[in-house]
Amino acid sequence: MAALAPAATVGSVLAAGGADRNDLQVLLAHTIGVTRTKLLSNPQVQIHPAQLDRFKSAHLRLQAGEPLPYLIGEWEFFGASFVVSPAVLIPRPETELLVEQALQLLQPGARVADVGTGSGCIAVALALHNRSITLTASDAAVAALQVARANAQRHSVSNRIQFVHTHLLRALGEFDLICANLPYLTTQEAAELAVGRHEPRLALDGGADGLQLIAELLATAPAHLAAGGAMCLEIGAAQKAAVCGLAAAAFPAARVQVRPDLAGHDRLLVIQDSP
Repeated sequence: MAALAPAATVGSVLAAGGADRNDLQVLLAHTIGVTRTKLLSNPQVQIHPAQLDRFKSAHLRLQAGEPLPYLIGEWEFFGASFVVSPAVLIPRPETELLVEQALQLLQPGARVADVGTGSGCIAVALALHNRSITLTASDAAVAALQVARANAQRHSVSNRIQFVHTHLLRALGEFDLICANLPYLTTQEAAELAVGRHEPRLALDGGADGLQLIAELLATAPAHLAAGGAMCLEIGAAQKAAVCGLAAAAFPAARVQVRPDLAGHDRLLVIQDSP
């Protein structure tokens, strides 16, 4: 009988490289079911052949450009792990600014809307960090709502989030806080940028100027925002002047601000209506 080839170890697989080293570590840790810390502290651990086959297959997809979060099926946002799939946009660090600001604006017992909820990361994060609020999370995509519901169940907040299949705020009621991370890329950007090759176009394409849905939401929001309420909207870095104009037209008596993300880019539109 021919001698068996030595099994691959964690160290040998990581040393082979071929992609971003951090991504490789996360992918391998997920494949063999350990934390990244445990993976790196045990480089001599042998990898089961079936696990190695799964890793090699996923590694090829990673090298071909498929996003790591879709390959492992989850991603961290605001200190919690969220289920993700190609049906939803991958949660990004800049959106944490929206959650931070929203938490500062919330009053006890507030009614909150998360418009275009996608993975549900905003709604779930808010529910996790403020136990007194109730939320309505809307989305036009049924598949996205399925992911969002799974995340609410994962974090045991389903009883405080109502998920609604609708366009923006259509047929919804009144809220003390409205949050949204709507598409803000132009149609051309969504078609040309790498992100558009894998993430859902519905969550990226904001029309010819990138403001189609943002403008519609701002125009309809006054009928849904309680007196003294607030809105937090993520925007594109070059959209400050345009969105401030739209916000001022919709809420002429409100305080309108745009706050930068950690990179210094204009990222969050904050509207605080007068009581």
